[in-house]
Amino acid sequence: MTSTHPLADQATERHGETPRPSRATASVAAILAESAARYPDDVAVIVGDHRTTYAELWAQTLAYAGALQAKGVTEGVRVAMLVPNVADFARVYYATLALGAVVVPVHALLKRHEIEYVLRDSGAMLLVCAAPLLAEGGAGAALAGVDVVTVLAPAGSDETEHERLESLAESAEPLDTYVPRDPFDTATILYTSGTTGQPKGAEGSHFSLLEQVNTNLMSTFDMRRGDVLLGALPLFHTFGQTCTMNTGFRAGATIVMLPKFDGDAALAALVEHECGIFMGVPTMYIALLDAATRSDARPALRYAISGGASLPLAVLERFQTVFDAPIHEGYGLTETSPVATFNHVGRAPRPGTIGTPVWGVDVEIADPERTDAITLLPHGEIGELVIRGHNLMNGYLDRPEDTAAAIVDGWFRTGDLGTKDDDGYLTIVDRTKDMIIRNGYNVYPRQVEEVLATHPDVTMAAVFGVPHELHGQEIEAAVVLRAEATVTPEELVAFVSAEIAAYKFPRVVHVLDALPLGPSGKVLKRTLVERFSVAEEPTTVA
Repeated sequence: MTSTHPLADQATERHGETPRPSRATASVAAILAESAARYPDDVAVIVGDHRTTYAELWAQTLAYAGALQAKGVTEGVRVAMLVPNVADFARVYYATLALGAVVVPVHALLKRHEIEYVLRDSGAMLLVCAAPLLAEGGAGAALAGVDVVTVLAPAGSDETEHERLESLAESAEPLDTYVPRDPFDTATILYTSGTTGQPKGAEGSHFSLLEQVNTNLMSTFDMRRGDVLLGALPLFHTFGQTCTMNTGFRAGATIVMLPKFDGDAALAALVEHECGIFMGVPTMYIALLDAATRSDARPALRYAISGGASLPLAVLERFQTVFDAPIHEGYGLTETSPVATFNHVGRAPRPGTIGTPVWGVDVEIADPERTDAITLLPHGEIGELVIRGHNLMNGYLDRPEDTAAAIVDGWFRTGDLGTKDDDGYLTIVDRTKDMIIRNGYNVYPRQVEEVLATHPDVTMAAVFGVPHELHGQEIEAAVVLRAEATVTPEELVAFVSAEIAAYKFPRVVHVLDALPLGPSGKVLKRTLVERFSVAEEPTTVA
C-alpha cells in the first residue's frame, strides 16, 4: 500500500471531496507514471532483444517499490544503487522515488573504498547492486555496514549472501502509485567535487529535475513520442540520467540501452533500431567514427547531442559528414541538473560554443577574483561562468560551508572561465580548477595523489591533466621518490589502478628530482601541464 503524505492530513473531506494536500507536491516518479498512463503499449526500453512497454515498466517499478518498502524504505530514506544501463536501472530509480525516498546512484566503475565513502557520506540505508558488480559493490557495502539486495542475478543461481529484489517483489504488495513530495525535497544525491577534499553529494530537488526535463522538451531539444534514443550515456551520471532517461520517458520515447558502450555495438544498435537521436561524450563520437570505417551501415539520425567535455571541431565536422546529422553541444554540471546552456535544436548550432542559456536560466560572466560577491563583467571579457535559475541544486549534502562558497548571491560559481558574446553565445576558454575531465568523467587530482602518497617509495606527487585527442584530457602524474626507491613508473601505474576506478588512474608517471613549487610551497601544476603537453617519449605505458 502506498504511504500517506503528511500534508494529506491537512486536507478537507467536506462535500465528499478526496483529501488533497494544502500546497503543491511533485515527484520525479510522475515522469514514468504519467507516460505509462498515456502511452501504455508504447515501448519504453529495449535491451538486446527484450522490449518493455511503459505499462510493464511502471507495473514492475511499483512491484520493486513494494519490495523496497518491505525492506524498510520509507519517505526521506536514502537508497544507493549500483546498476548498469539496463531496464532495472529505471525500475530501481523510479521505485525509490515512488516511495518518497532519495536515490543515490553510484558510479559503476568505483572500487570498494570509494563505494564505502559514498554509502557512508550519503547515509544510505540500503544498496541495490547488480549481481555482476557485487565484487566491489558488496565489499564496499560491507565496509560501510550497509545492507545489500541484488538485481540481475543469473537465472538458476543460488541465493546465498544477498536477497534478490526480484524475489522480494514477488511476495511483497506493490505500491498503488507514487508518494507525493514537497517540490523542493531532495530527490537525488549525485557525487561530485572540486580539486580538493572528498567528493560532495549534490542534492537535486524534484522541482529542479522536473523543470529541467520540461525545459529540455519545450525549447531546448527536439524530442517527441515515438522517437528512438540510444541510451549509451551511463545512467548513474547526470547527463544520461536527466537528458536521456528522464527526458526520454517524459516525451514517451523509446530508449535503447547499452549496458556497456562499444563503438561497433553502438553503431549496430543505432542502425537496427532506427535511432533518430544520439547523445554522447566526445570519446563516443570518436568511437562511432572508428566503427564507421568497418561498416557501410548508417543510422537515420535527426541530430546528435554532445556534452561532458569540449568536442574537437575536427571530430564534429567529420561526424556530421559521415553520419549526415548535426551535433548540438551544450554545457552543464551536476549542480545544475545538468543543462545550463545549449545550441538549441531548431537553430543552426555554432561550433566551438556551448550555445545560449536554456529557458528560465541565466548564465553570465563574473569577476573570478571576487569570492564574496558576484560582479558581472561586460560581454566579450573573460571571467567565471555563473549560473542561476530553476536548475540549481538544493546544496551539498551536510556541507553548508561548501554550499555557501559555491552559491553566492543566488549564483552558482562554476569555476570555469569563459566569454559571452553580444548574441548570448558562451564559449569555455579554460578551467579555474584543476579538475580533469577524461571521457566525460570528472577526475579529482587530490584523490589520486592521496593514493600515490600511500606508496612507500613516493615522497611527493602531483596529478594533472594534459590535452588528449581521444579522451579530451589524459591523466598524468609527476612524483618525487625516496633516494633508495626501486619502484618503476609502470609499477606505480599498476599500484594506483588497483585502488581506484579505471577512468581515474594516471596513464603516465614522470619521475622528477623535484616538483615545481610557488612561493607558498604550492605545486605549480600549470608548469607541469605546459611541460608534459608537448610530444615526448612517455615515461611509462598507457
